[in-house]
Amino acid sequence: MNSFFARKYVVQGIFIAIAIILLIRLFYIQVISDEYMLSAENNVIRRLPVYPARGVILDRKERILVQNEPVYDLMVIPREVKPFDTVEFCKLIGIDKVRFDRQFKKARSYSPYKASILEKQLSVQIYASFQERLSDFPGFFVQARTVRRYPDSIGAHFLGYIGEVNQNAIDKSSGFYNLGDYLGITGVEKSYEDLLRGQRGVQNLMVDALNRPKGHYADGKYDTVAVSGEHMISSLDKELQRLGEKLMINKIGSIVAIEPATGEILSFVSSPGYDPNLMVGRQRGNNYMALLNDTYKPMFVRPIQAEYPPGSIFKVVNALVAQQFGLINDKTFFFCPGGYRYGRRGWMGCTHVHGSIDLRGSIRESCNTYYGYTYSKMIDHAGMRPVNAYKRWRNAVAAFGIGSPLEIDLPGERKGLLPTDELYTKRFRSDKWGSSYTISLSIGQGELGITPLQMANVMAIVANRGFFYKPHLIKGIGDKKVVKEEFTVKNTAGIDSKYFEVVIQGMSDVVNQGWGTAYYSKIENIEMCGKTGTVQNPHGEDHSVFVAFAPRNNPKIAIAVVVENAGFGATWSAPIASLMVEKYLTDSISRPGSYMERLLEANLLPRVAAKPKVIKKGTPDTVKTKNQSKKPLAVTPTTTR
Repeated sequence: MNSFFARKYVVQGIFIAIAIILLIRLFYIQVISDEYMLSAENNVIRRLPVYPARGVILDRKERILVQNEPVYDLMVIPREVKPFDTVEFCKLIGIDKVRFDRQFKKARSYSPYKASILEKQLSVQIYASFQERLSDFPGFFVQARTVRRYPDSIGAHFLGYIGEVNQNAIDKSSGFYNLGDYLGITGVEKSYEDLLRGQRGVQNLMVDALNRPKGHYADGKYDTVAVSGEHMISSLDKELQRLGEKLMINKIGSIVAIEPATGEILSFVSSPGYDPNLMVGRQRGNNYMALLNDTYKPMFVRPIQAEYPPGSIFKVVNALVAQQFGLINDKTFFFCPGGYRYGRRGWMGCTHVHGSIDLRGSIRESCNTYYGYTYSKMIDHAGMRPVNAYKRWRNAVAAFGIGSPLEIDLPGERKGLLPTDELYTKRFRSDKWGSSYTISLSIGQGELGITPLQMANVMAIVANRGFFYKPHLIKGIGDKKVVKEEFTVKNTAGIDSKYFEVVIQGMSDVVNQGWGTAYYSKIENIEMCGKTGTVQNPHGEDHSVFVAFAPRNNPKIAIAVVVENAGFGATWSAPIASLMVEKYLTDSISRPGSYMERLLEANLLPRVAAKPKVIKKGTPDTVKTKNQSKKPLAVTPTTTR
């Protein structure tokens, strides 16, 4: 009996405890917490993401290169859609019935209850007319956001473009990105995505039965504010970039200009190019495919991805390395009979019979024979086995930033090719090879591959008499103009400063003396020091190359110009570089109009199949990409391997 009463009290106690817990929970839900109240309000509250303004990008003088413009995504919640006039609806937003049916089906497949995008990036004009009729279309609403606009239509390869995230990017973002978000795909937009993108906010809007906003829920208590992305101050000079792109119309190649004292890139031209505005708007997908299939390869970022044998400009490097090794000096003479004889029957021809010529003259007159002898001294007469001497030579060349990425703040940089001794040992099936086996390296041919960025960086090293800073495109981040620490580190090329003067004097002669190979490109009152190159191309006409810096003392600009299939460096690349240097240093061009007209009117594009059409943003009209001409081209930059 006592046992029965004891169990009764235990059971009663359990029920009382449960009742107390439920009462406490009910009190918490109704009085303390607003969780369920918010849940109950879900059918009249629309939670909208607030997309931040992406950080603007400015040039070095803080002039706008990239800014934002408003667009509107048309959203739909399929379950809430009521019968309506689809023909009128399609007319208002500028699509056809077939597209509407496809997009609506896609939205319903995604979720009948969740909002998804029906049509992206409606213009301000379309939005204005559609907004007046929005109440006629229950289940539809408009989401504001911004897209990029490029007021000067320049710098496409440097700036890059943005696009919608894919599932892989969403999965890797730790919850930051959602379906429909945008991120940087190429260029600076990709490299600085974390800083440019900003932080999304949220708005909780009350809507009525007609889908009309009626203000913020709880006076905005639960809203969060979007934080704009950081603005970027680039190193680019807008006017210099504009001139470079203009000079490279109907030409294939690159221009890279660097400020030697900082490593800041002043101009970054990849030609053929394209209008970056083509990668914005509702026709972006069509434009992208047209550019991708274009035989001119306008999406290829030549300054950092094209690899060329450097040709005669490499003689500057060999002249410096050989001096550092103590094997030649400014008084070293070699006799040039019109070529260099090597091995049993080898002959490397020279452009002229130079006779007895010294180091300065070898640069000025670009004597192949001089560098055949110089290379032989470094490999065959260095007091060690040739294979080991080659390793030493290769390490010295690599210190110039050749054969490895310079780690510019752009994605997709290629390292070029500086062949290893293992490559030759495998090829010749022995390590008992000497300079005659690799003699092409003496004049920048053979297996060497160097990007235009690396060429310009070599000139920055010469201008600085032995050191360089990593080339970079962003010189300041945000209001505080923060500079990445890696871009402030001085890198040495391992050559004593005393060895540069004779080489620089020879480079000055190239431009400023009547017998120099680039005298036609002399600039009045500015001592530009340069080196021409004519690069052998097994796939067609030789490439025209020119590298330079100016002025000689306290240099402000180092530059490399490559024009593919254009022949002599002095004919095309040197005049282009000369105009770029003068424009940057004086903000003017002193040469007669005919000097520039020759360059502007030249069409150096080989013939191939016709180019695909590109649809201009916001219109159905067809437009030309920046280098379209009656002589289309398909050329992959030469890489001799």
